[in-house]
Amino acid sequence: MTDITLIVAAAQNGVIGDKGTIPWRIADDLKRFKALTMGNPIIMGRKTWDSLPKKPLPGRTNIVITRQPDWSADGAVTAHSLPDAIAKAGEAEEIFVIGGAEIYAAALPLATCVELTEVHRAYDGDAVLPELEGEWQEMGREGHQQEDGLAYSFVTLERVS
Repeated sequence: MTDITLIVAAAQNGVIGDKGTIPWRIADDLKRFKALTMGNPIIMGRKTWDSLPKKPLPGRTNIVITRQPDWSADGAVTAHSLPDAIAKAGEAEEIFVIGGAEIYAAALPLATCVELTEVHRAYDGDAVLPELEGEWQEMGREGHQQEDGLAYSFVTLERVS
């Protein structure tokens, strides 16, 4: 069975984005994201695709879910639903869901793991991480702080039930 992992950075008030951008800059979070997702399929919504500074993300199958029937982009596999995206990921051992909020909400019931970067500050934003419903067990936590004082933690959660 394929594991589905949500990988997300969220502010303490749940904000994950604002106007198509991430409201903070944490270089170590981007390095962790790359290390965890490299070699695995990544599923995202079309707005998340549009927000990527480099398209496609190299070393990963980029699967984009869109409602637009004629949408396509170089380097992206187009899907029109989460089940379609999962099917297009093939026989991968692990699939990473990288956003945005609607895609996280759809994938959450299927997720077996959440790789969460907790940003220990509130931010204004228009995209919020859905509540992590179900029972989750914290499997690991690493606290960090940037030179500018921004504190954050890398947290691994696994579904209990």
